Amino acid sequence: MKKYILALDQGTTSSRSILFDKEQCMIAVEQREFPQVYPKEGWVEHDPMEIYSSQYAVMMELLTKYDIAPADIAAIGITNQRETTILWDKHTGRPIYNAIVWQCRRTASIVDDLVKQGLQDYIKKTTGLIPDAYFSATKIKWILDNVNGARKKAANGDILFGTVDTWLIWKLTGGAAHVTDYSNASRTMLFDIHTLDWDDALLSALDIPRACLPKALPSSGVFGMANIQGTDIPIAGDAGDQQASLFGHCCFSKGAAKNTYGTGCFLLMNTGDTAVESGNGLLTTLAASTGSRVHYALEGSVFVGGAVIQWLRDELRLIVESGDSAYYAGKVPDTGGVYLVPAFTGLGAPYWDMYARGVIVGLTRGTKTQHLIRAAEESIAYQSLDVLRAMEKDTGAKITELKVDGGASRDDFLMRFQADIMDCVVRRPVIRETTALGAAFLAGIAVRFWSGIDEIRTTCDKQFTPAMSSEKRDELLAGWHKAVTRSRGWAE
Repeated sequence: MKKYILALDQGTTSSRSILFDKEQCMIAVEQREFPQVYPKEGWVEHDPMEIYSSQYAVMMELLTKYDIAPADIAAIGITNQRETTILWDKHTGRPIYNAIVWQCRRTASIVDDLVKQGLQDYIKKTTGLIPDAYFSATKIKWILDNVNGARKKAANGDILFGTVDTWLIWKLTGGAAHVTDYSNASRTMLFDIHTLDWDDALLSALDIPRACLPKALPSSGVFGMANIQGTDIPIAGDAGDQQASLFGHCCFSKGAAKNTYGTGCFLLMNTGDTAVESGNGLLTTLAASTGSRVHYALEGSVFVGGAVIQWLRDELRLIVESGDSAYYAGKVPDTGGVYLVPAFTGLGAPYWDMYARGVIVGLTRGTKTQHLIRAAEESIAYQSLDVLRAMEKDTGAKITELKVDGGASRDDFLMRFQADIMDCVVRRPVIRETTALGAAFLAGIAVRFWSGIDEIRTTCDKQFTPAMSSEKRDELLAGWHKAVTRSRGWAE
């Protein structure tokens, strides 16, 4: 019997390969960062060839370093940064432009045009999304409009579009499979989440040929065969990173919720087979699921989560390592009245303000470096709290337990403050690479490595219980929301 499931986790700043065994233990991991490209203010790009080469390299490094034979891999599961948009030549396999990353704000004016055309409600009802430059649709249009000859080639069927999962699958299968899964398709702002098909009205509004688009499939199933050193391995799981994380946390039942603390923060709640339309600035999206029955989720996306700690490290140079932030934050009893709103690329849910920008307020002569670092840490929790409250309003149910993962979930200071400010229990699993674990689960179930969801599980490593008084919580939140008003609409 084959021994392992290989998860490829392609993220915003790094590519990882992670190996899981039958007992759902993480056996090995390899990671490699790749360059970020910032051509102009508010623009974010990646080189698609860097994405693929870094992902392929860590896959091969893992197999070589740990002496794993490709024949021992039962299946590959892929999870990826979502919305990031790649267009490439169908015949040469070369990208026609850099990948436009989900964080990029260059297409805000295209979004404004869609709203002026009266498409806002149609987009929300059809795709579950709110018109925003965050999603893939306007990025596709921008590339087609701005790359010489791209529109003509696309009209002739010579240009292919894919989110990062589609690009990786196409490359790994030697161009044999141009596919995606429902969860990634639901993040493009072109996909009807009710009919599970691309929407012709939105394609027409943005002048995007249907021939560019991949075939959308369920998240668990064989997407194609990757040939690794002469061995064909099925790519049997595919899900956007946040939906993979929800699945990896075993949030299979209606009302179960998780938050991932990565570059951004992403809070998702499983809503079962009902697509709940949000009235409070959240997104309705397709969850990763097995079989033909789809599940839906409510999602709130925070654009700058752990990235604010990277900003302290790389731009302000207030800390040497990201892990130092928790140490310095704990050196002061509070922020001294300082709030940091890290709206560097606008504000996501529940505000959806493309023109918001970062602000620091409440500075006094007594403000110290530690106060600013603590304010940055707390900003991650405040933004997540705003999403959670919106989720509770939409569903009419209080969230009493939140499962967490991602790099910043290792930060005990942040997790403790998160439990306090949300007034709910925060549970951190033993395996914190929950996104990769979800991709592995989806792939393993598809090839019967595991029999089904009843055979998989997660184990809690640490639980954080709220201890803050309601009066203190209300006081802190009033200051936070006052600071948010100062950041909104700044770039208009």
